[in-house]
Amino acid sequence: MMGASSPAARATLGRVLVSQQSIAERMPTLAREIVAWLGDGDDEVVIVPVMTGAFIFAADLVRLLPMRMRITLAAVSSYPGASTSSQGVRPIGNLPARLDGRRVLLVDDILDSGNTLNFLRKEFAAQKPARFATAVLLRKTTEVAMRTPCEFVGFDIPDEFVVGCGLDYDGCFRNLPDVRVLHPEGSAT
Repeated sequence: MMGASSPAARATLGRVLVSQQSIAERMPTLAREIVAWLGDGDDEVVIVPVMTGAFIFAADLVRLLPMRMRITLAAVSSYPGASTSSQGVRPIGNLPARLDGRRVLLVDDILDSGNTLNFLRKEFAAQKPARFATAVLLRKTTEVAMRTPCEFVGFDIPDEFVVGCGLDYDGCFRNLPDVRVLHPEGSAT
């Protein structure tokens, strides 16, 4: 339960940027794009969701990918607690290993600073996968996000702080079915 003094308890939910229906309608097309990129192959695909934010998007996505797969998690932190800007990427525990010669799809919730995807792309490239791509549910339309390599994007959104569909603020709001703007600390701007 959220304590009354927690930052999340003082936050105000704003407008819906991406509705649950829009997400449901986009997922099959995104899955087809990924299947086309993966091509034919008998070898399994390694799906690497970035925890904890990507778990809802990844669950929706993998159910639409008709292939053998192994799911292994990458736990990193870049927005600790009530932070609304990236504090730098750091792994939490061990990152996935034994990716050499394999087809790998990194799945994340949002591309904003590019720090997480760039960090993990470099880490995984060192393992020499046969194919490597990234998929995000959301990409902000900032200059840095738009020039960060990302092969599959669900939706482009404005530079707003958002929650829902796995995205959180101080550990809360991940369960919202829509992507919504959040005004931290009760601000209405």
